[in-house]
Amino acid sequence: MSDTRSELGDGDAPVEDQVGDAFDLIVSEGAQRLHRSWREVLTTGLAGGLEVGTGVLAYLAVLAETGSHLLAGLAFSIGFIALLLARSELFTEGFLVPVTAVVAKRASPVQLVKFWAGTFAANLVGGWLIMWLVVRAFPDLRATAVEAGTHFVTAPLDLQSVCLGVLAGAALTLMTRMQHGTESDGAKIVAAVAGAFLLAGLQLFHSVLDSLLVFAALHSGAPFGYGAWLAWLWYTVLANMAGGLLVVTLLRLVRSKDLLAAERGEVEAGR
Repeated sequence: MSDTRSELGDGDAPVEDQVGDAFDLIVSEGAQRLHRSWREVLTTGLAGGLEVGTGVLAYLAVLAETGSHLLAGLAFSIGFIALLLARSELFTEGFLVPVTAVVAKRASPVQLVKFWAGTFAANLVGGWLIMWLVVRAFPDLRATAVEAGTHFVTAPLDLQSVCLGVLAGAALTLMTRMQHGTESDGAKIVAAVAGAFLLAGLQLFHSVLDSLLVFAALHSGAPFGYGAWLAWLWYTVLANMAGGLLVVTLLRLVRSKDLLAAERGEVEAGR
């Protein structure tokens, strides 16, 4: 029996031990993030917007020099690596981990909404500020910034645009899941580079990343205004959420349904 147990793993739930360990980490981290105060939510989100801006700067610099979005996408990975190592928050990273904590009853839906709203708003403020600095520090990048930002705000609201937004949300949430599936910092960085390549290299529609490109374009004298950005932003946010929540998070929740039931049982027993 002991030999069989060692082959099957140590956990009692009908899932692999690695899945169980990752689930425990996700629930614990998600609960901690959702119990932050408004001050903590806003400052962490503001830092996230500022730090991902370093990746946008690298993206614009490489794009200006090479004209290659794929190479620029690799350069953008600097932003995701900064987010990872500095423990900042990006709005679309808040789908898998916090939602799992809510489903496990370790946090409330109200806390989730506060976390999403505060992080998203702070990301945009931080992104606007860092792009103002970038455009004034590197005036040679202004033409590239206008071209990059115009690509998004002039896109029609059609099936292709929605699919690009869904894929962006799914790709970033998958990146988050991969990073929580390993304890290796090197593997987490590889996941960050892969996520950046998909999002920026393939010009997927990402509500925060691409908003920074639009801000850079606006600071550079783009031939459009903030109204055009908002007309693009609203459906991109919804598409990102659909991709992150329905394509990736829902499947992970179904995969961990027994663990979720056990976690909710512990919460109910402790009340």
